[in-house]
Amino acid sequence: MTNTQAGSRVRDVFKAFLLLGLTSFGGPIAHLGYFRSEFVTRRHWLDEKAYADLVALCQFLPGPASSQVGFALGLLRGGPWGAAAAWLAFTLPSAIVLVLFGMGAALMEGPVGSGIIHGLKVVAVAIVAQAVWGMARNLCPDRRRATIALVAVLMVMAVGGPGGQVTAILLGAVVGWWLCRDASVTEGEALHFPVSRRAGGMALVVFGILLAGLPLLALLSSSQGMSMVDAFYRAGALVFGGGHVVLPLLEAEVVQSGWVSSDAFLSGYGAAQAIPGPLFTFAAYLGSVMQTPPSGVLGAVIALVMIFLPGMLLLIGVMPFWNAFRRLTGAQAVMRGTNAAVVGILGAALYDPVWTTAILGPAEFALALTGFVLLTVWKVPPWTVVVVSALGGIVISAG
Repeated sequence: MTNTQAGSRVRDVFKAFLLLGLTSFGGPIAHLGYFRSEFVTRRHWLDEKAYADLVALCQFLPGPASSQVGFALGLLRGGPWGAAAAWLAFTLPSAIVLVLFGMGAALMEGPVGSGIIHGLKVVAVAIVAQAVWGMARNLCPDRRRATIALVAVLMVMAVGGPGGQVTAILLGAVVGWWLCRDASVTEGEALHFPVSRRAGGMALVVFGILLAGLPLLALLSSSQGMSMVDAFYRAGALVFGGGHVVLPLLEAEVVQSGWVSSDAFLSGYGAAQAIPGPLFTFAAYLGSVMQTPPSGVLGAVIALVMIFLPGMLLLIGVMPFWNAFRRLTGAQAVMRGTNAAVVGILGAALYDPVWTTAILGPAEFALALTGFVLLTVWKVPPWTVVVVSALGGIVISAG
């Protein structure tokens, strides 16, 4: 690939993820639906099975799963610069809005703003429903895998939280290894990550050194900045499931330490629900409203980079070994079961929290159904459905 072609791919990655960063409402599960629609169905950057394998890999790792999937997609398409472009474009829109909110900007107030927010919640129903429908047809084609998906739904609904999701994936892996060995081999395209085994090993070493060394450095230096680096790195390193799961860890780090008031924490959390992009960008808001320096833009940058860094280091660390693992006969059976469980997890999320927080009556149901038909029958791009749903939300609120 020439430098011109590489540069063109990086620009394509940045443009695609910037549009998603501006329009992908609904949280991490909805983001996976947006990614599938954009990069599997529309752009054909990878096939359905490869995408499902990538999602399963990121679900196993600590950190923000949807951002890790986006980072990996950018890496596959445009190399290291493509990965950086994907992360920046997907992350910066919501981070900038939250920092502005933290600095006193009044956003999305009044009946029109409330209507837009409500409509944007509804669009997540259509996006996730499309993802469940498409992935179920491809990844649960037989009774065994359909049953794995059903059991995963029940487990997530019964156990709840990231524990239920991780347990469902592990159970899917075990049952797949046991029952799905005789399924016909359906090789998806290999995920050719431009990461050597040496680079992957170094990433894992850096992850471990930072996790163990930053608390010691913070203690020895007595620096507020170093304490911030340590706090946000640990929050990103120790959370499974991403999204809302990180909030208790952040509250313990910044509120109980007196860095951020409880009122400021809760108001920022409320604002984070009304904007697109990854919820981990809430860290940028917290960094900007710190009561002691570093705060403002510098604090936001420190918090934002450090909360995403551990998940990306872990992802880079396992990438070189992924294709060798997925080619093993037993591993293929494991991935069949795991992919079916991922469909079940997505199905559970379609109900709670996506459906339960968005569909409040017949009008919202009609709007969500309209979005679903536009996506699946008319094949319109997701950003168009976002605009239609936002306008629909205004109409519903006015009524």
